[in-house]
Amino acid sequence: MTVFYQTKITDVGSEVPELIEGGVLILYAAGAPPELAEVSVLHDVQAGPTADEPPVGAVLRIGNVSAKLTAVGELAWKKVADMGHVVINFDGAETAGRPGELCASPVDAATLLGALASGAEIVIETAA
Repeated sequence: MTVFYQTKITDVGSEVPELIEGGVLILYAAGAPPELAEVSVLHDVQAGPTADEPPVGAVLRIGNVSAKLTAVGELAWKKVADMGHVVINFDGAETAGRPGELCASPVDAATLLGALASGAEIVIETAA
């Protein structure tokens, strides 16, 4: 099993629930400007990111919620490496609509929102 990225949630912005209802999750490394922090899940990187981006089919785990990556935008992994920032769209798309996004299989919004707690782990890894 390869771990591409491992991070811990430090804070959840006040506007995150509304975005989750729309199937979108924005991650930003701790220390993001206040206007970005409002719409983001702030996190503290524990491991990675690896030099190679995760492949389609890799597992995205947020607390007890798991999804599979269905697309990786051409700039997404560079943004993760440079700023700890990425937009995750839980729409199951096979092609990323924007170059800086990851697409993942759909998940239940309420369950995902419940998993977004300070200290929860976010991991992107190959399937076991």
